[in-house]
Amino acid sequence: MFREPHLSAIGTLLFASAFSSLSWAQDKTQPPPPVPPVLAGAEITSQLNYSCPSNTACSFICPGGIGGGADHVTKLTIYLGTMSLGNDQNAPALFYDFSTRERPNSSGFSISTGLSTLSCQINGLTLDYVGRQPRRRQGSSPETQ
Repeated sequence: MFREPHLSAIGTLLFASAFSSLSWAQDKTQPPPPVPPVLAGAEITSQLNYSCPSNTACSFICPGGIGGGADHVTKLTIYLGTMSLGNDQNAPALFYDFSTRERPNSSGFSISTGLSTLSCQINGLTLDYVGRQPRRRQGSSPETQ
């Protein structure tokens, strides 16, 4: 029901703000961090990593959740994918982890019912990486990868 066409629309919305630096971000040699184990129930298809240059006011907002954003952001990771709703139905989902000067570990999410869009406004942050996550090996745990 909510498969590939919706995910490409979500990706298009998120990439629009960073379109000019997309190819530069893919050429970075540092591999992305692994998907957090808490997202094991989601099918993550894309990841975007951002960092805030020093002496810059950085913020983001991802509408759809209560307080879906922050000021004084130092780093932000966005995961795009789907979340199983049971009965062979998947919904587009956006998960994010971020750090601020005041709080080192914070997170949030937004799951679409198909009637809304998933998007984020990113201010002042630099796109460091965008791409797909490597597939997990069968039978391996997050600690052994």
